[in-house]
Amino acid sequence: MANDAVDPARRRLLAGTAGALGGVGLAATAVPFVSSMQPSAKAQAAGAPVEVDIGKLGPGELMVVEWRRRPVWILRRTQEELDNLAKVSPDALRDPDSAESEQPAYTVNAQRSIKPDYLVLLGVCTHLGCSPQLRAEAGEVDADWQGGFLCPCHGGRYDLAGRVYKGVPPPLNLPVPPHKYLTDTRLVIGEDQETA
Repeated sequence: MANDAVDPARRRLLAGTAGALGGVGLAATAVPFVSSMQPSAKAQAAGAPVEVDIGKLGPGELMVVEWRRRPVWILRRTQEELDNLAKVSPDALRDPDSAESEQPAYTVNAQRSIKPDYLVLLGVCTHLGCSPQLRAEAGEVDADWQGGFLCPCHGGRYDLAGRVYKGVPPPLNLPVPPHKYLTDTRLVIGEDQETA
């Protein structure tokens, strides 16, 4: 009869090898599942910061770029538009000091901007998400109009700083996205201004 004795060293070797192969198999099976939970490159790009060249944007011109699948307006205001903005009565605005608005702290000022002549806004009405239109000329909409944005869907009105007027459906000012200037002609939307 053959020796029926068990070799403990051989048993440990076989058990260790089986465990290692099982672990490798488990890891190989788990990798596709774990990687499927990560956002795709397209999804990451949709929320990534956007760098914009504003060097060719002339006074009075509006540029539209996309960030997070929403339009972002970059308006280079003229001195006349800034002067007209100063003529808007705070009593006519729902949130003149932008206390309830979605915007970075570094844009809480009368122009709602880092640089007075450049306005950066999300171009989506705060009422139902329509896209307002630029009506920059004073008097273009009515005698009291100092220029701004008019929403064609339900009559929402915003001044040239994106502040909403009283008596119209939109409840809030147009949002100001986080942004910063890399140079005088390069703007990044989606990253906050660096603080000193």
